[in-house]
Amino acid sequence: MSGSERSYAAVDLGASSGRVMVGRVGYGALELSEAHRFPNRPVRVAEGLRWDVLALYAGVLDGLRAAGRVDSVGIDSWAVDHGLLDADGALLGNPAHYRDARTEGVAETVWATVPAEELYAATGVQYAPFNTLYQLVAARSSAQFAQARRLLLIPDLLTYWLTGEQGTELTNASTTQLVDPRTGDWAYGLAERLGIDLGLFAPLRRPGDPAGLLRSRVLEETGLDGPVPVTAVGSHDTASAVAAVPAAGERFAYICTGTWSLAGLELAAPVLTEESRAANFTNELGLDGTVRYLRNIMGLWLLQECRRAWGEPDLGLLLREAAGVPGLRSVVDASDAAFLAPGRMPERIAEACRASGQPVPGTRGEVTRCILDSLALAHRRAVADAQRLADHAVDVVYVVGGGTRNALLCQLTADACGLPVVAGATEAAALGNVLVQARTHGLVGDLADMRRLLVRTQPLTRYTPRGDTGRWREAEARLAVR
Repeated sequence: MSGSERSYAAVDLGASSGRVMVGRVGYGALELSEAHRFPNRPVRVAEGLRWDVLALYAGVLDGLRAAGRVDSVGIDSWAVDHGLLDADGALLGNPAHYRDARTEGVAETVWATVPAEELYAATGVQYAPFNTLYQLVAARSSAQFAQARRLLLIPDLLTYWLTGEQGTELTNASTTQLVDPRTGDWAYGLAERLGIDLGLFAPLRRPGDPAGLLRSRVLEETGLDGPVPVTAVGSHDTASAVAAVPAAGERFAYICTGTWSLAGLELAAPVLTEESRAANFTNELGLDGTVRYLRNIMGLWLLQECRRAWGEPDLGLLLREAAGVPGLRSVVDASDAAFLAPGRMPERIAEACRASGQPVPGTRGEVTRCILDSLALAHRRAVADAQRLADHAVDVVYVVGGGTRNALLCQLTADACGLPVVAGATEAAALGNVLVQARTHGLVGDLADMRRLLVRTQPLTRYTPRGDTGRWREAEARLAVR
């Protein structure tokens, strides 16, 4: 890189680990390296499943210390979860985990006031039991909520601790089920009907907006020389990951892979039809006024939980065993909320196969193959449904995120979709985070320019579909008759 390069710290927090990556960007050049990685271990306490957000913040500080001189910092994380602050700005307890059981049955309470059809027409957000809206309704009778004067989504909470400035970044806010995707502003009428005080939220920010400067105490703890600005990025990690899809043109689908698979399209406007709601697609906001039209799929969580149950065997060994198992013997619905909670995943997969009259996978290789086939099948269904519902045809599927390392899953996805798959941008969320920061310094241009830089600088692997899709249609039919 030339002397004109700049360095950016991308704090990227996932459901199982966090990392601080350093992106070095010059004109026509982009390099990414890992400064620090740390675990994200939720804790089950008497009141439920909670995030250890103080440990995450300590990991962020350690990462900034390891990163060295940087020109800006950006933070992205998973969506919907949040911290509550009191009138003094102090955190009121550890944030609840989206897999906590406190929202069970809450959606029906909400729908009694605002029917599901109206809720979708107003916000375009798919049903998920852990949506922020349902979390707020579940919490509002608690003593903690009674003391709350501010709600900050996870990236905004960490930004507040770094800078002392409060804001609500829009791409993440759009997952709360309280934003109108047509206007990019709060759905005021909906919130009023449900008795939700939008004054709890800090003012909206957009990717690229300034989010404050690192406080003097943070500079002391990290050894950084100030001033160091914090820049709002696509703070929902999927928004940053989609920004880093190395695509040209508009005829593409994407799958952001990791604990979840987020499969869909990038559109200019939301799809708010009743058919779209019934298909459980969501409309989340992305960079530059785009809409992330996608379906949430359980993702590699299924395999992560199985590995945990098996004592963390080597992933490469499991994938080799799975490759030797005949394909599509048994599949499960990877979008089924029955797989949301942790625990007993191999047994639950076996039970689902037994209930649908399919062969029950017995060995670890058979269970792993069932998971990968099921994920590829779910990717196929999401890509096909998105094209139909949005009237938007695609020629290629881009896979980004951790799943790009799983060659078997990428090939099975190409086979299932009957479309070429291009896999790359393994650290997509961090790359999108860095590029938004670089754009504020004029080192890259618009979203298309960002993607051209990714194509030039990131290794990409192309998977060509094998055979026809008839066997996948047959497997899909097996799930349909359950």
